[in-house]
Amino acid sequence: MHLQTASSPRPLVDRRRFLLGFAAGVVTLLIERPAFAATRLSSTRVWPADEYTRVTLESNGMVRHQFLSLKNPDRLVLDLLDVEASEALQSLTGSVALTDPYIKSVRLGRFKPGVMRLVFDLKSEAKANVFTLEPVGDYGHRLVLDIYPARPRDPLMAMLDGGEKKIDGADVKQATDLPDGAAKTDSSPLPEDNAQGADQPPLGNLGKGHGKPPDDKVNGKRPIIIAIDAGHGGEDPGARGARGTLEKHVTLAVARRLKMKIDAEPGMRAVMIRDGDYFVSLYDRTSKARRAQADLFVSIHADAFIRPQARGSSVFVMSTRGASSEAARWLADRENAADLVGGVTLADKDSLLATVLLDLSQGATLEASSMVAENVLRSMSRVGNVHKTEVQRANFMVLRSPDVPSLLIETGFISNPDEERHLKDGQHRRRLAVAIRDGIKDYFAVSPPQGSWYAANVQPSERHHTVSRGETLSLIARRHGVTVQSIRSANGLATDSINVGRVLRIPVSS
Repeated sequence: MHLQTASSPRPLVDRRRFLLGFAAGVVTLLIERPAFAATRLSSTRVWPADEYTRVTLESNGMVRHQFLSLKNPDRLVLDLLDVEASEALQSLTGSVALTDPYIKSVRLGRFKPGVMRLVFDLKSEAKANVFTLEPVGDYGHRLVLDIYPARPRDPLMAMLDGGEKKIDGADVKQATDLPDGAAKTDSSPLPEDNAQGADQPPLGNLGKGHGKPPDDKVNGKRPIIIAIDAGHGGEDPGARGARGTLEKHVTLAVARRLKMKIDAEPGMRAVMIRDGDYFVSLYDRTSKARRAQADLFVSIHADAFIRPQARGSSVFVMSTRGASSEAARWLADRENAADLVGGVTLADKDSLLATVLLDLSQGATLEASSMVAENVLRSMSRVGNVHKTEVQRANFMVLRSPDVPSLLIETGFISNPDEERHLKDGQHRRRLAVAIRDGIKDYFAVSPPQGSWYAANVQPSERHHTVSRGETLSLIARRHGVTVQSIRSANGLATDSINVGRVLRIPVSS
């Protein structure tokens, strides 16, 4: 009884201490932890193009969102849930160029507690695709809004009448907006080349009446169509040089110069797969070339390698049997990952998986690709260093066209400081364009498509072929459409034995 009486006050004291401690803990939690862990946008980007405009919201976490389309007037509404009103988000309202084909203006406001509302006022009726992307490379989480025309223009006519036009000044600001943490030194678009001759139209929008051959048809004969693909673009900057030069700017500058050179040739016409700073998926690149009924697809790149000493240009064709070298395999893997960086939904890949897995080795497409690639590589070797003296082979997704001969040209390694400097030089880019054009001309002079202006007007001339490893005289003869005996006679060969690296004269086929 005495023990109970003596200890009776102790439970009351312990209870008070517990309640005071609990209350202090709750206050501490409330102070240290916000009511909601709001997502913060770190960057916003707008990529305008004739084909579509892309709006990208980059953040430190996945953004919960709701989307709806409204009419009278036409507008798109994107509600962002639990997102901070950061400076990056607010800057989006001033990021739309007056020349944007689809967006008139952007408005931002707090729709209700916890919901920030973006309203995109449209210039005309449009449709949209909204999707999210997981972090990859230098990018964090991304919420992407693609805005397309409600009634798309016929792609063939769009490309042949001038293609995607450069948005005057609109892509300069967005092009330099890199992911957080990325080097931003000297990453602006390359200055336009100043043409050194009267035969060249001005750069920029090569639309109707600019750069066409004198006659698209001569006696009813069509021009040869060359699809020029400037690698990367938009959200996908490609490789980055030591001084911050972006591959996407180099490839576009070379591609535009190449188009001008090709368009100045009678009987040839170039179409640009990408003619601005915006993203085009790998599948869409080949698909656009096929819709343009291209006779040749040329993809321009300026890649990087793990060793900065790598130098020289290379020419690649599709391989169905693995890469010709470890470097070729590494470059193919890097280029094939472009869709992950640029942003492609799973729905965009369905048709690729369903249609592109054709057995290319059974047709003439790979053989034609190899022939034109040899001509281009030989021509480029006269401009500067070549990384490999033989045409390289690797499984590039962008070369997987079943019916259009395709090649990928690495104009140099942007990871090499010396070559980065050369690739930024307009004179060097012009020399590259001339070399590529000459290689293409050499090929079509001896292998013109039926019904083309070249087939009716260009007289075949003698060709040359550098023997590669694994080639036989019969294979070379079949590739060039001549007989083994004619090659032996033209080169004074007593037998069918030939050495790798020998340059053979290929006679004109009768």
